[in-house]
Amino acid sequence: MAKDFSFTNASSNCSSSAKKLDNEFKQNLTKIANTIRGLSIDAVQKANSGHPGLPMGCAELGAYLFGYYLNYNSKDPKWVGRDRLILSAGHGSMWLYSCLHLAGYPLSLEEIKNFRQHGSKTPGHPESHVTEGVETTTGPLGQGVGNSVGMALGLKLLATKFNSLQHKIFDSKVFVLMSDGDVMEGISSEACSFAGHLKIDNLIAIYDANNICLDGPLAQCCSEDVKMRYEAYGWQVYEVDGNDFDSIHEVFTHIKQQKQTAPIMIMAHTVIGKGSPHKAGTNKAHGSPLGEEEVKATKEALQIPLEEFYIPQAVVNFFEKKREQEIENEKKWQETFSNWSKENPELFKEYQAMASDQLPADLEAELDKLTMEAPIAGRKASNAVINFLSQKIPQLYGGSADLSGSDLTSMKEFSIVTPGHFEGKNIKFGVREFAMATIATGMNKTGFILPFVGTFLTFSDYMRNAIRLAALQSAQVIYQFTHDSIFLGEDGPTHQPVEHYMALRAIPLLQVIRPADTREVRKAWIAALKYHGPTAIILSRQNLPDLPGTDVSFAEGVGRGAYILRKEKAQPDYTLIATGSELSLAVDVADELEKRGKSVRIVSMPCWELYEKQSADYKQSILGGEIGKRVSMEAGVDMGWYKYIGLDGIAICMDRFGDSAPPSVLAKEFGFNVEDILNRIL
Repeated sequence: MAKDFSFTNASSNCSSSAKKLDNEFKQNLTKIANTIRGLSIDAVQKANSGHPGLPMGCAELGAYLFGYYLNYNSKDPKWVGRDRLILSAGHGSMWLYSCLHLAGYPLSLEEIKNFRQHGSKTPGHPESHVTEGVETTTGPLGQGVGNSVGMALGLKLLATKFNSLQHKIFDSKVFVLMSDGDVMEGISSEACSFAGHLKIDNLIAIYDANNICLDGPLAQCCSEDVKMRYEAYGWQVYEVDGNDFDSIHEVFTHIKQQKQTAPIMIMAHTVIGKGSPHKAGTNKAHGSPLGEEEVKATKEALQIPLEEFYIPQAVVNFFEKKREQEIENEKKWQETFSNWSKENPELFKEYQAMASDQLPADLEAELDKLTMEAPIAGRKASNAVINFLSQKIPQLYGGSADLSGSDLTSMKEFSIVTPGHFEGKNIKFGVREFAMATIATGMNKTGFILPFVGTFLTFSDYMRNAIRLAALQSAQVIYQFTHDSIFLGEDGPTHQPVEHYMALRAIPLLQVIRPADTREVRKAWIAALKYHGPTAIILSRQNLPDLPGTDVSFAEGVGRGAYILRKEKAQPDYTLIATGSELSLAVDVADELEKRGKSVRIVSMPCWELYEKQSADYKQSILGGEIGKRVSMEAGVDMGWYKYIGLDGIAICMDRFGDSAPPSVLAKEFGFNVEDILNRIL
C-alpha cells in the first residue's frame, strides 16, 4: 500500500504546481475527518449494525470534498449548478450521512443517532427519495458507478443544449466514490468502458483502494491492474494517498488546473477502519460494529472525546463560515442564469418544460391522429410514437443496447451522441444492457431528462437489478422491450421470453404494459409519460391487427389497466382475459364460441399495476360477479394469473421454454390457436 508518495498521474506523468494547504486549514480538515469517524462508529455501534470501515478509511476524502472542493449549497440541495457526489459503495452510508450533517444539509443529529432504524432518514444504504443530499439510491455494488456515468452524460447533453458562450448554466462535475467491490462488479466495467468511449469529461471517480473486501484481503480474489484497465478504457488515472490531505489537495488542484478531456479515476490508497488500533487494515472493520471497547480505544487513539456523537464547536463554526461562500456561489450562478434566460427566451422555455417534465396539453388528441397502417408490429407502432414524441417533448432522450435497428428506438430527426460530441438525442449503448439501465437512471436523476432505452425482452434479465433500484426511488425511465414472446420465431428459446412478464410484474412500483395494437401502444406511452416512476412497455416483433373495442380514450381503456373490449350479449359463459398479441387470438376464440351459442366477455388487461389502482367498484365491473369460466391468454408462464381467473380458471400459457421454428409452427405446437384453445375450454 502506497503511503508516502505525493501523487502520480499514471496517464501523462505531469507534475502539479498546487500550493500546500495552510496548517490551520489542514487542522480544521483533520478535525472534520475525525468527526466523520466518530459519528460513523457511534451510529454503527448504537444500531449494532452497519459498515464502519469505509467511513473511517475515507474520512479525509469526505472532509476535503465537503470542506473545500465540492461546489454545493447545503441549504438548497437541488440547486441546478451544484456538483453531484454519488456514494456507489452504499454500504458506507454513514460516511455520506456524516458529511451531509456536518455540511449543514437537512439531516439532523437525531437522524444520525437513528441510523438504520424504522422511519429514519438514515437507512442502511442511501436512498434518494428518503434523504436530501443523496443524489441516487445505491447499495448493490457498481450501480452507483453506472448512475454517475448517466448523470455526467445527462449534464453534458444539457450543457450542449443550453450553455452559451457567455453563460454556462450547466458546468458542474459528477463525483463517485467507489470501492474494491464496485471495481470488481461487471456493471462498473460496462459503464466505465462506455464513459471512456464517449469521453465524458465531467466525471471523476474516486476509488477507495484499501485492498480489503468483506471476506478478507483483496489479493485472495482479485489481482488485476485496475490502473491499466481504466487507462485502456480511455480514462485518465491518478494515484494518491487517500489519508493525506496534501496528497489529496495536490491531485485535485492539478485536475482543476488542467482541461479535463476524459473521465478521471483517482486511486485513493486508504486504510480501511483507519484509527482502530486492532481492526484497521483488516476485513474485521468492514461490515460490523467495532464493539464498545474498540470504539473507546479508537477514540483514544484519535484523541477525540469519548462522548457519543461528539461534534467539536470548531467544526460547527467551520461549516457555518463556509455556508456564506456557498450562498454567494449560488447567488452568482443565479445572476448568470437570469442573464442567460433574458438573452435566450426560447431556450429558457425549453429549460422550463424540461425542468417541470411538461407534457403537451393535447398529447392524446395528437397521438390519436398519428397514422399507422395495421397490421403492424408493436415495435414499429412504438417507433412511430417515439418519433412523434421526439418533436413534442424536449426532455425525451433514448437509445438501445446495439439493437436500434431491431427494437426500433431511433429518433430519425436527431443525430447520434458520439465521443466528445453531445448534440444528439440517440445514444448507442453497445451490448451493455445492465449499464444502459443504470445510466438511464442517472440521466433521469439530473432532473431534466426523460430517458427511454430498448432491448429484447429476454435481456431484461441483465437489467433487472437496475430496474428494481429505479422503481425503489421512483426514477422515471421507460424501457422498450421488444420480441416479446415465442412468436419471434426462429431465434429459438434462448431469445424467446416466457417468464419475463411475471418477473417484471413482481417488481413493486414498476409499471408493466403489454399493448395489443396501435391504439394501445399510443396509450401505453401516455401511461409511461404520466407515471412518475419506471415503465416497461412490452412489444411484439410480429404484425398485429387493430381490434374493434380498443378505440377508447386513455381514461376509459389502457389508463384503467383493464377494460371490457367486447361486452357479452347475455350472462357470460366465458370471460376471456388477454394481453398483447394474444388479445386478437381471444377475439377469434370468442367469435367461435359465439357461433356455438356461448356468451362471451373479452377483457383487455394490458397493465396489471394500473388495474390494481382502480376503485373496488370499477374492478367489480370488469372481473367481479358471475362472469362464467375465466380464461387467461398470454404467451408466458401462468404464475399470477390465478388471482384473476380463480383456481378453477384456465390459463392458456407457456409452461416450458419455446423452440426454434416459424411462428405458425410454434402456435400449433404450444396450443396458441383457436382449435386447441376451444378443445381446452369447451
